[in-house]
Amino acid sequence: MIVWLNGTFGAGKTTTAQELLDLLPGSTLYDPELLGSGLRLMLPAKRFEEIDDYQDLPAWRRMVVDTAAALLTEVPGPLVTPMTLLRQEYRDEIFGALAARRIPVRHVLLHAEETILRARMAHREETPDAPEAQESIRRWSLEHLAPYADALPWLRGDAHVVDTTRLTPRQAAEQVAEAVRTGAGTCDIVQTPEPTAETLAAGVLLFDDQDRVLLVDPTYKAGWEFPGGVVERGEAPAQAGVREVAEELGIELPRALRLLVLDWEAPHPPAFGGLRLLYDGGTLSPDRISKLQLPGAELRDWRFVTESEAETMLPPVRWNRLRWALRARERGCPLYLEAGATLG
Repeated sequence: MIVWLNGTFGAGKTTTAQELLDLLPGSTLYDPELLGSGLRLMLPAKRFEEIDDYQDLPAWRRMVVDTAAALLTEVPGPLVTPMTLLRQEYRDEIFGALAARRIPVRHVLLHAEETILRARMAHREETPDAPEAQESIRRWSLEHLAPYADALPWLRGDAHVVDTTRLTPRQAAEQVAEAVRTGAGTCDIVQTPEPTAETLAAGVLLFDDQDRVLLVDPTYKAGWEFPGGVVERGEAPAQAGVREVAEELGIELPRALRLLVLDWEAPHPPAFGGLRLLYDGGTLSPDRISKLQLPGAELRDWRFVTESEAETMLPPVRWNRLRWALRARERGCPLYLEAGATLG
């Protein structure tokens, strides 16, 4: 298990984590910031000039998961992880990959009032012998107050909140330990196994009466997606699409779905790639749309969007797949793609 202590700078993550080690038998401190420091030493400096934070590195996010899995082969756990995580898509990627490894997460938000946070930052001394470096750290910490405020709505909905405004680190740790014992902060994410080879996946495009397409927001991976999923062994792809739509949204579709595109996705390690099929699921009436369901462990949200809106929400390959699927729908003729691009 991982006890992920989230919160902005000054919330008390590090001091609470140290106290928590005494309260959770077998626990070990796991600080992913060390992975970021290691990447700074190993990657070219130019790579860090391209990003704002080491969390923006896909390598860091993958290493967080891989290192946690490796540590749990050496120690009984839980791993106490004091780490600020404000971008929801990074939370989805990391927590979803941990769920795929069957590593449960208790997500706890240590929160404090802004006036208290500012006071703590003003008195924080990490490098007392280097005043310029100390001032840079304080300035950097203050700059994260606004992103933290922006992230609070989803953080409060996702994590168990412990208000540290008037708590000592020991008192905060005692509340976290009690939350862990009672199962608070459990991230109920669908446990999608990580692929071990190329996969075959079937997606279904559903439309409203304005011809907007339905996208869904998975809890277990970053970014918006089409309804659908991986085709199971011995299952017909179209049948898989129908099954996934029923499981994800509670919508029963006819078995005869019309193929729009077949897209070969090239392997980009650590991803394996494979074949991606998109089917036309037809237009949903307002009554059927009103009955759409969301399994909390799998999907966070759904939205009907225009083609131009979808371009801002989907990664490039997925967006190109949708773009060509809409053209195929208009022409009544399926298309073959490779990496989201047509051939010929």
